[in-house]
Amino acid sequence: MPAFILLTLAEGSTYGGAIYTSLIEKIPNFQCDQGAIYRTLQQLENDHAVIFSWDTTNSGPAKKIYSITETGLKQLDDWKDDIEKRIVYLKCFLDRYESLRK
Repeated sequence: MPAFILLTLAEGSTYGGAIYTSLIEKIPNFQCDQGAIYRTLQQLENDHAVIFSWDTTNSGPAKKIYSITETGLKQLDDWKDDIEKRIVYLKCFLDRYESLRK
């Protein structure tokens, strides 16, 4: 989930509920509770990958608006590299599996 949250924030700063909505809309079959989003955001804050500011412009409670940092962009690059490697491994598995079925 951290990779997808960082990717969402790289597209633009937003609040936790909007991150959750974006993940539901953009990831097929995504299932997660909002609490997991906020726990992951807290960890990303601790890692200095995201920062937040308070939005008090609307009526009602203030909202934390999250933004990705340079550290977060570096982590996003690392996630991309890791995912590319995993795709190669998964393709290898699928190819070998298909050869068994012939």
